Amino acid sequence: MFIPSILLKQLYTHGSLNKTLSGVSFKLKNRLKDATLKQLLWISIDGEKIETSKIRIGTATGEVMSFAQINGMGEIDFPLKSVITIHIDINQSMHSEKYTLGISFKASPFGTLAFEVDDVVTEPKHDPKNVPRDEHDDFSEQIIKQRQKMFENFAGGTVEHIAKYSIDPKTLNGNVENFIGVAQVPIGLAGPVLINGEYAKGEFLVPMATTEGTLVASYTRGMKLLNMSGGITATVVDDAMQRAPVFVFENARGARDFVAWVKENFETIKHEAEATSNVANLTYIDNFLSNKFAFLRFNFKTGDAAGQNMVGRATFAACGWMLDHYPGIKNFYLESNFATDKKASQINIMRTRGKRVVAEATIKREHLLSVMRVEPKQIDYHGRVAAVGSFLSGVNNTGLHSPNGITAIFIATGQDVANVSESSAGILYSELTDEGDLYLSLTIPSLIVATYGGGTGIGTQKECLQLMDCYGRDRVYKLAEIIGAVALAGEISLASAISSSDWVSSHEAYGRNR
Repeated sequence: MFIPSILLKQLYTHGSLNKTLSGVSFKLKNRLKDATLKQLLWISIDGEKIETSKIRIGTATGEVMSFAQINGMGEIDFPLKSVITIHIDINQSMHSEKYTLGISFKASPFGTLAFEVDDVVTEPKHDPKNVPRDEHDDFSEQIIKQRQKMFENFAGGTVEHIAKYSIDPKTLNGNVENFIGVAQVPIGLAGPVLINGEYAKGEFLVPMATTEGTLVASYTRGMKLLNMSGGITATVVDDAMQRAPVFVFENARGARDFVAWVKENFETIKHEAEATSNVANLTYIDNFLSNKFAFLRFNFKTGDAAGQNMVGRATFAACGWMLDHYPGIKNFYLESNFATDKKASQINIMRTRGKRVVAEATIKREHLLSVMRVEPKQIDYHGRVAAVGSFLSGVNNTGLHSPNGITAIFIATGQDVANVSESSAGILYSELTDEGDLYLSLTIPSLIVATYGGGTGIGTQKECLQLMDCYGRDRVYKLAEIIGAVALAGEISLASAISSSDWVSSHEAYGRNR
């Protein structure tokens, strides 16, 4: 099984080369896929192989064995994300400088692997200000209480509400580090909202986590209005998640020729990328040339996961193959800031990041008058005036506050809330129909959501998703349609409030907590 050299070196945990009482130690972490270690072949420092009698191995379970014992077992489990610690007993003094470490072993399904990495020896220091950790079980009740106590002593306060939770901390590995408890955010119920989606069909009650008064009430009011006119049509029109590496060349011609080679070898690059995941699907690679740089924007479909980590790993593997097979690359970075992870950008508005969702409805004039006390032409005219303000300010959203509803649902359902940066973009459009009604449409071009993986499986977040039938596989488009519909309801509610001058009075009546 071919593994690019750049990906193979990721097995080594950089910064883990530490002095010990008997020599040095370093860590290997399986960042590839579930495996079994068949045989340890050799370990070297600066090209000199270490005597096997001086090597001990700490397994993922915490057991320490000799070189001979490891090889005598035939195989040991080396699952994904697990860590093996290599202990080397040497008498020579190793100073705090850079050394080249080499290691070779046999593992299934990879075969015989060998690589070298550079690292600097460090001396472990005990600092009482360091947060307590347990290398083998960092989510045990004992270590959590140690951290809570440290926090109390450090801050001179009491951990009370933070320490009260119903979730099992042991399920949080991969979601949080140095766990001490939870932040409790109030959840309100908005709706029901009637959605005519391709995946979300029917009425939905929507959990929204927020501390902003009037938010849930405002969204519910918008839903009531849209329900009266037949509900909201929601459609996912595009789906893509990106990682954008950059390759550096001697000159512009080198960058140009490389891009041509990438196009010719797309199918092989696609194969290398998708070999890292059962879900990732590389659909196309954008290229952008500037100076002597070739920026590549890998576009994937990621199933029900948001997929940033998935596409990062897949792109890294593909780039490793490219680095091993194309001469003349002077430098390479996995992320060039062109995927605009956790940042709003024009390219995401144009090219899609996450799910591109359109929510639309035609609202009857009589319903606008009876519920919102505004005419359709008031909303339409206000929208055109506000479009000038959007242009002058340079915002990424021509609507009013779609990130409000998106954030509240993100918190309630365990999404990566920082993705609101990209998901804040919105394109609001309205027109008056021949019958005098109001057509309203909202496009969210970069809605990054998941119904599987990440924080979606945690306690309350999983529960909120389940109550909307949006947890697990084959549910992400449904959740995207629901969020798009909710955002549209919020737009018409606030637009009506501003147009009818109810905005300030509503907040004064319902949103004050002082």
